[in-house]
Amino acid sequence: MQRPLRLRHSVDFARSRRMGRLWRLPLLYLSVVPNGLPHNRYGFITGKVIGGAVTRNRIRRQLRAIMRQMHGQLRSGYDLVWLTRNGIAGASYSQISAMAAELLQRASLLSAPPVRPSAPETAIRPPLPE
Repeated sequence: MQRPLRLRHSVDFARSRRMGRLWRLPLLYLSVVPNGLPHNRYGFITGKVIGGAVTRNRIRRQLRAIMRQMHGQLRSGYDLVWLTRNGIAGASYSQISAMAAELLQRASLLSAPPVRPSAPETAIRPPLPE
């Protein structure tokens, strides 16, 4: 994730905790607070209850990958802090992705999907000569 899109300072995390709105699922929480910037910033919190360093880093990498994929579909101007809960280490990537999408939907951060033009109708071609 690019440096301007990351939350790195404890002040930002504390502001999210103090002023943010929280949405919860059993294994994943999302805290959202407006940031006054033209883009979103993302932070990830994984406590030691999740497991060892390897497990915590794997979960953070998965969440970062999910956010990279969904970044273009989100409304701008928010700090999003993801908090993982005990048991998430047993979840697959697709389960974590589904949980993240549900929390983003609940938080009303998903913008309308872009309208794709319909595929042009293909003309029926005459058979090739033999």
